[in-house]
Amino acid sequence: MQSSDPGHFFETDAEQATRQRRAAKSGNKYGNPIVLKSKILAAVLDPRSPSSAVLVAESAGADPESTKTVYRGPTTPVSCVTVGGPNNGTLFAGAWDKSVWSWDLDTKTPGKKYIGHADFVKAVVCARLRGKDILISGGADKKIIVWDITSGARLHTLKDDVVNMLSIQDLAVDHAASTESEISLISASSDPHIRRWKIRTDGWEQVVEELPNAPGTERRTILEHETTVYKLVLDHDGDEVDLWTSSGDGTAKCLSRIKNFSCEDSFQHGDHVRAVAVTDQWVITAGRDEDIKFWDRASGKLYCSLLGHYDEVTELVLLKNAKGSAERLCSVGIDGTVRVWPLAKAGLDTLVEEQKKPVAEEKREETKPEGLLSAEEEAELAALMEDDDEE
Repeated sequence: MQSSDPGHFFETDAEQATRQRRAAKSGNKYGNPIVLKSKILAAVLDPRSPSSAVLVAESAGADPESTKTVYRGPTTPVSCVTVGGPNNGTLFAGAWDKSVWSWDLDTKTPGKKYIGHADFVKAVVCARLRGKDILISGGADKKIIVWDITSGARLHTLKDDVVNMLSIQDLAVDHAASTESEISLISASSDPHIRRWKIRTDGWEQVVEELPNAPGTERRTILEHETTVYKLVLDHDGDEVDLWTSSGDGTAKCLSRIKNFSCEDSFQHGDHVRAVAVTDQWVITAGRDEDIKFWDRASGKLYCSLLGHYDEVTELVLLKNAKGSAERLCSVGIDGTVRVWPLAKAGLDTLVEEQKKPVAEEKREETKPEGLLSAEEEAELAALMEDDDEE
C-alpha cells in the first residue's frame, strides 16, 4: 500500500510542528484565495487583462493557467512564464523537461517548442533585436540561450567561464540600456553574482567594467548579496531605472544605477526572500516565511506584515489600472493559492486589524487558567444541569 500522507513517514519534531501549523493555517480566507491543484512556481501579468488576471505555472505537470483558461502541453512541472512575441500575443513557459513551450494567448494553440537546455528551464524573458522577436531562457544547466522566436533557431549560448555561474534563477531585460541593435540583459543565479550581458545578432559579450573608485580594477559581476539571488526587478524612480533584487540571504536591495549598481537601500525581510515588488509608496517582500511585508519606501521602515499563505511565497505581481498604475498586489505560492491584496493604506490597515483578532483570541485561550470554563462552556453546563434537575 502506498501513501503520500507525510504523517505516514518519519518526521522530526520540527517538521511535524510545521506541518501541523500549516494545516491549521490553511483554511484562512485572507487575500480571497483562489485554490489551484498544485504548487504555484511562477506568475506573470496577463497583458490582455492587467487589472484582474495573471498567468500562473504549476508544479503538477500542469500548464500555465488562469482561472478561466488552461494551456495544455507539459507533463513535468512548469517553473517560469512570460509573454512576448509578435503583438505580445504568445505565452512562453519553461519546464522541467528542459524545454520552453509556447502557445497563442488567445486561441490556446500550441506553438514552437524550444529545445536546447540540458536541465530544468528556470527563467524566460522576451525582447526585440533589429526587428526580430527574441526569446531568452536560463536553466539549471548554468546556460542562457538566445532564440529567434519565429524560426526557433538558437542564436547564442551565454556562459561565464571566469566566475563560476550556477543555476539561473531570473532574467531581466534592461530596456533603459538596450538599443534597437543591442539587448542589455541582467541575470541572477544560485551564486550571489549578478551579471550583465550585451546581446547582438552577430554575437554577445559579458559586461566587464572598470571600477570608478579603483582604476585598473575590472568588475565582471555585481556582488551585493551573500548567496542566491532569486528575483530581479527594474523600477523607474524618476529619470533613473534602479535594480531591485531579492536573495536567500534574507534581504531585498535597491542597486542604484547612478552608483554603478551598488546597494542604495536594504530591507531585512528574514529567511529566503523569493520575491520583491515596488511601487511609488511601497517595497513589498515575500518568501519562505510565508508573510508578505510592506515597507515604507521613503523611510525604509516596516509598515505591516500580512498573513495568508501557509507555505513559501514564490511570486508577487502588481495588478494595474487603465493608466498603468499599480492598484492591487497578487501573490502566489507553494500552498497552491492565488491571493490579492490592497495597496492603499486604508485597505492594509483594515486587513491588519482583521488579522489581529484570531491572534488575540488564541492568546486569551492560552492564558485561561486550567480548568476554568469559558462563558459559552458555562452556559452549556448550566443548561445540562437544569435538564438533570428536571429529571
